[in-house]
Amino acid sequence: MRLSARSIGDLVDKCQTWNPKTSGAGSFDYVDLSSVNNDTKCIVSFERHECSDAPSRARQLMEAGDVLVATVRPNLNGVALVDEAHHGMTASTGYCVLRPNRDKLDSRFLFHWVKTDTFVQRMVDVATGANYPAVSDAKVKASTLPLPPLGEQKRIAGILDAADALRAKRRKSLAQLDTLLQSTFLDMFGDPFSEEAFGSHVPFSELTERITYGFTSPMSHLEAGIPILTAKNILDGCLDLDNVHYADQGEFDALTLKSKPDPGDVLITKDGSIGRCAVVPDIGPICINQSVTLVIPNRSVVISEYVSAYVRSVPVQQRIKRMGKGNALKHLQITELAKFPAVLPPLDLQHRFATVVELVEQQKARQRAHLAELDTLFASLQQRAFNGELSA
Repeated sequence: MRLSARSIGDLVDKCQTWNPKTSGAGSFDYVDLSSVNNDTKCIVSFERHECSDAPSRARQLMEAGDVLVATVRPNLNGVALVDEAHHGMTASTGYCVLRPNRDKLDSRFLFHWVKTDTFVQRMVDVATGANYPAVSDAKVKASTLPLPPLGEQKRIAGILDAADALRAKRRKSLAQLDTLLQSTFLDMFGDPFSEEAFGSHVPFSELTERITYGFTSPMSHLEAGIPILTAKNILDGCLDLDNVHYADQGEFDALTLKSKPDPGDVLITKDGSIGRCAVVPDIGPICINQSVTLVIPNRSVVISEYVSAYVRSVPVQQRIKRMGKGNALKHLQITELAKFPAVLPPLDLQHRFATVVELVEQQKARQRAHLAELDTLFASLQQRAFNGELSA
């Protein structure tokens, strides 16, 4: 079935707005741009504010079934479907709040549409602003989507929901393995900031031979060659090499050693979402830019797996987040990281922990491979759905 294209604005109703400072009393719950997880596409947090102290962007009243589309940095696809738990909360004006007309458009069908690469690319194409790209609500609503009859929308959304649920279950399994490692770390080494921590308290610099960061000069950003890792490529416990630029051999050779991590070195994000951490695997030459901190462990006293797990532990992460400098974009200063309190346990205990890490990472690798297969399946279903190929 060939689907006709309709503009989103023709299919949604107006969202109610208010000013908490002038028309509210007491407190209210606020969903800002950091409240939506860009990976899971869910609202994962909210803030409670007194009406008298409301943020200037707190204006839009949400209802269950609304679809939120972040209008800043559209390439990140910050979208979410408002559920009953968040009904009545107030959204930032950094979102375009889409309220489907229930006689014309199914909420979940729209939600799946705004997650497509097609929609994301359209928003990127019409965004303005080099350093802080954004789109207007009008541009979001002026974009079109392929529209089958309402009953067919619901059926298609159900198919995509089922496929998406499988991906969510696999992501949950991965998160549970991370939780297992966190629990094992605390069981073996204790809370790093308590007197019961198993090891001597030292500055973080004593765990390392060197703490530095990558190159600051521009690169050519080729589509093949030696991977250039930035903060976005450092995940919790692993590297993401699916979305990288590349340097040629000449550019790589010209870099200083501080920009060329070796296997076993530890990388920590220092800009933006600070504190994400991973051990460099044996994947061949790579280089890092200034948004990534390079930590070379002092291998006479510590092993990489322990350094990474220490940085990623919940108590340490909570303190590192508070160390960030700046307002819009947080920065982790390496001089502050060098002074950060650390615990140095016996090497034999670290090696016992590394054995657990290896077993868990093997399980995670299998889970990630399965998740990649599910992602491919979902992308195929998504494309077929909006091409009219899933229509009855």
